[in-house]
Amino acid sequence: MNRQILTTAASKIGLTLAVILLLVWSVGPIYWSLVTSLSSPTDMVSATPHFWPPTVTFEHYAKLLGASSLSQGNEVQSVWPQFSKAFLNSLVTSIASTVLTVLIAAFGAYAFVRLRFPGRDLLFILVVATLAIPAYTVMIPLYRLMISLKLIDTYTGVTLIYVSAFLPLALWLMRSVYQAMPVSLEEAAWLDGASKTYTLVRIVMPLAAPGLIASAILTFLNAWGQFMIPLVFSPTLATKPLTVLIPEFVTRNYVDYGLMNAAGILAIIPPVLLVLFLNRYLVQGLMAGASK
Repeated sequence: MNRQILTTAASKIGLTLAVILLLVWSVGPIYWSLVTSLSSPTDMVSATPHFWPPTVTFEHYAKLLGASSLSQGNEVQSVWPQFSKAFLNSLVTSIASTVLTVLIAAFGAYAFVRLRFPGRDLLFILVVATLAIPAYTVMIPLYRLMISLKLIDTYTGVTLIYVSAFLPLALWLMRSVYQAMPVSLEEAAWLDGASKTYTLVRIVMPLAAPGLIASAILTFLNAWGQFMIPLVFSPTLATKPLTVLIPEFVTRNYVDYGLMNAAGILAIIPPVLLVLFLNRYLVQGLMAGASK
């Protein structure tokens, strides 16, 4: 009996330690970024580390959002024009690629499940297999293609690259969702004279909403966090996102850690809000094919 109690207590302690370690590993960097963004330059170079800034300052956020500041007696101009433009660029490319990816996946996955055509399964395997291709292996030919199409540093070019990169995952997810749905609902609509397109839009897609939302969340998060693709295909501020702008706060003689971390904290707000409000749909969508 005592041995069983000790075993149970040890398992609970081990589980608690594992959860704490996971939280520290996941939330620790975000917390430290928040602390750094609220610290003054003097506190950041202090020999004694602080788990909370001795003097909380919002000068880094003020500089991001439009106010000028003083550094070593010199006035430092606000980076709001660059930050706001990069924030808008991130929103435009992420939302556009999400809408296109989910729309194409909704119709394409339905075709892979319900329609019969030669090479259907082979074509789906080839599309999903592109997930295993490293991005850097196609970077040079893709860059040459974008140059020939005059799509470098354009919203259209970046969005199309995102769609081509994230569409296979969305197709795979939506195919699992459609396969788990009973075909009897669609057959009843077909007997009543409904077309396949009408059935898909008015009957199937509303029932597949968790899968569509899960695909949208995954696509948006992937697009929002992209660095290598916009680094190559968005060389100017016209389409440069936050992920590329923030590292540029590092200058030749000075690294503005406070400004970089403040920008990072603001940059994670949209994806965090998206996941918080739509988290239950993400779980339902990912588990949709499990009960087939």
